[in-house]
Amino acid sequence: MYKVLVFAGTTEGYEICRFLADHQVRTMGFAATEYGGKSLTENEYLTVQTGRLDETAMEQVFIQEKPEMVLDATHPYAAEVTLNIRTACEKTQTLYRRVLRESGSREDKAVYVESVQAAAQYLDQTQGNVLLTTGSKELAGFTGMKNYQERLYARVLSLPNVMQACAELGFEGKHLIGMQGPFSRELNAAMLRQYRCKYLVTKDTGKAGGFQDKIDAALECDAVPVIIGRPLKEEGMSVKECKRFLTEYFSLTHQPHITLLGIGMGSCEMLTVQGKNSLDQADLLIGARRMVDSVRRPDQDVFIEYRSQEIKDYIDSHPEYDNIVIVLSGDVGFYSGAKKLLDVLQQNKLSQNSFGSETAGQSSSVQNTVKPEIQVQCGISSVVYFMSKIGLSWDDAKIVSAHGRVCNLVSLIRTNQKVFAILGTSDGTAHLAQKLTDYGMGEVQLYVGENLSYEDEKIFVKQARELTDYRGDALSVICAWNPDAKTALTTHGLPDDAFTRGKAPMTKTEVRTVSLAKLCLKEDSVCYDIGAGTGSVSVEMGLRASQGSVYSIEKKEDALVLLEENKKKFALDHMRIIAGTAPEAMEELPAPTHAFIGGSSGNMKEIVELLLEKNPQVRMVINCITLETVGETLSCIKEMQTERSEWKWESEVVQLGVSRSKEIGRYHMMMGENPIYIITVQAHKRR
Repeated sequence: MYKVLVFAGTTEGYEICRFLADHQVRTMGFAATEYGGKSLTENEYLTVQTGRLDETAMEQVFIQEKPEMVLDATHPYAAEVTLNIRTACEKTQTLYRRVLRESGSREDKAVYVESVQAAAQYLDQTQGNVLLTTGSKELAGFTGMKNYQERLYARVLSLPNVMQACAELGFEGKHLIGMQGPFSRELNAAMLRQYRCKYLVTKDTGKAGGFQDKIDAALECDAVPVIIGRPLKEEGMSVKECKRFLTEYFSLTHQPHITLLGIGMGSCEMLTVQGKNSLDQADLLIGARRMVDSVRRPDQDVFIEYRSQEIKDYIDSHPEYDNIVIVLSGDVGFYSGAKKLLDVLQQNKLSQNSFGSETAGQSSSVQNTVKPEIQVQCGISSVVYFMSKIGLSWDDAKIVSAHGRVCNLVSLIRTNQKVFAILGTSDGTAHLAQKLTDYGMGEVQLYVGENLSYEDEKIFVKQARELTDYRGDALSVICAWNPDAKTALTTHGLPDDAFTRGKAPMTKTEVRTVSLAKLCLKEDSVCYDIGAGTGSVSVEMGLRASQGSVYSIEKKEDALVLLEENKKKFALDHMRIIAGTAPEAMEELPAPTHAFIGGSSGNMKEIVELLLEKNPQVRMVINCITLETVGETLSCIKEMQTERSEWKWESEVVQLGVSRSKEIGRYHMMMGENPIYIITVQAHKRR
């Protein structure tokens, strides 16, 4: 017993048959001719029957097989066959659905007629050769034309019986072209030129019938398309709508093949061969408009979207698409949205289909598990393309993105000869150039690239000081060349004389080194330096947390001046100087990951409480000189531990005694510094 009977004979019918068989729905496909039947391959779930059936034969088959439904995917011009199928379904009370081919787009330069006879009448009033592409069955309608044997060139199937029938109508020799399609635009154009045709006659066979290739070829050769309209207006569903209907009706599992494709900068010339092949085979293209427009194929379905969840939701609700390509700029592994998108697509989430189709007693809401097959294909990244354009290697460059993310470019350029960066605003280049100039690096060369790979591509190089007012494309790239880059230190412990100093207190090298080691900073840490003084700790925080943030909190005016000078000296653009007394000055700041307390002004308890309120797991390092401060700090910590007993606490006290040599005549004497108590504390979640 077959669940579905499909009257095929068209590409749409063959596609539906394969779709059902692939989803293990027992199907019988009908093709009027053996030629049509060869387009389908029989298997466990698909049986193919060839030969024409009249209405009575159809009724007998429907009664015998008792299918759940009949799908009519016959040719748009097979009006009689469609009528027979519909009538047989009505008599046997079998569910009937018509699958329609999409009609072609209307062409202003074409001549539209209602029938073959009308086409012949129109052509009889013209001069010039005519290429007939309507098939052998319609040739008789053109034999009443004057000089038809000299003017008409008929293209038909190369079957012996067809060729014989055409010859009997008077179409012989070079006027009878026996070929099997499909016919590309180029081949159609070649035939028009070969036979010097001024007219091309075709039926509106729609996109799947090669209609548009015929029209495009005719217009290319200055031939007039004569289009025979469809014999009747029908209601039905497209192939895509049919697949959605069948998916819901039979509760089919949707398993599309999805390709995440990096398309380079956007130009078609930047596509890989693999990428071109994937795009050619895709029945749905998804991506941002700029990228989709640059690579879409003619008549290809598209969904303009870049947000991951919205893309997944669309795929889940459109099971008619089997081969989906999601286009992403550049390379999928280079600052791409591919990672997030891949995570979302791979969620084994039950998706509910509710397409509103009639299901003949079936549930209208069916849950299917979507488990797509996903392939990731790389593209050409902007860094590879741009660096080759400007003639610089990129293997020793620092590569970052400032597009929609925090990125301290100034610090990177200070310590790297080559820095490649993706920018994200129209004034991004000017903003960077101004900062470099402010920090004494106005001579740094900036290579700027915009609209890479497009016809309006723009690449140039200027010193930073020359670009402070520049406005360009929002999504651009730069490569900063700084031959005077400073060597970045890999350890803590800048010498004390590296800083601009005054009367404000400064945490000395040895104490600073141990304190920073206890802080355990990361590259992206958010740091507080409370009681920053000269700013020696802030500077070293900034050098370690180069892609994070440093907030230097200080109340003394003379210290604030020194902080600004040292910030500029070390080009720490991500260091923010906060004037005021802690904890009040901290209240509006973002939550810290690390905090150094070098001075509390008697507000230790309040400072610690606010730090823990902002981030219960903040890591704190506290320097104390007096025993009273040590006692106050330890008491505060003990109280916090009692109040937050659900946390596991790490705490440590280290006393550091430092002695330095001093020359006294011919001798050196060790002179002791005041001992420092370094207290480390952090709360952790219990496992």
